[in-house]
Amino acid sequence: MAILPILQYPDERLHKVAKKVESITAATRKLVSDMAETMYAAPGIGMAATQIDVHQRIIVIDVSEAHDALLVLINPELIASSGESKCEEGCLSVPGIYDKVERAERVTVSALNAKGEKFTLEAEGLLAVCVQHEMDHLQGKVFVEHLSHLKQVRIRNKLKKRLRETM
Repeated sequence: MAILPILQYPDERLHKVAKKVESITAATRKLVSDMAETMYAAPGIGMAATQIDVHQRIIVIDVSEAHDALLVLINPELIASSGESKCEEGCLSVPGIYDKVERAERVTVSALNAKGEKFTLEAEGLLAVCVQHEMDHLQGKVFVEHLSHLKQVRIRNKLKKRLRETM
């Protein structure tokens, strides 16, 4: 396993649309393992392959308190959504930035697990938010793009300034 570098917003690679995983191989399972290790080390509760510059439809999530309930979604597809929820979100690719985003309160998603088995997930609350957030990454969208244009500009400028200060 390895801890992988996480792309930082506004890196353009975060806007690439991920491609469907055609077959689940040993390399796919290693990628899932590396993504999980990276997510836990960050620390975070979700990660899409896009965030590590791998543009495949793979997500890892663990919203458990003990960090012992890893959920792997390969080629996730949204089947249904209902309700509305406004929840504060953050992102490993947008460190230190948090804001409220409106999303569906409940979602149903079909996906493959790391063994290639198809399953359906019904999620609500934090898990539903996380699934939608990570699926946005697979579409090349970062959570701050749900915010007003003014907030996006401020966030982009703040992160660019932070990057300059670390160089």
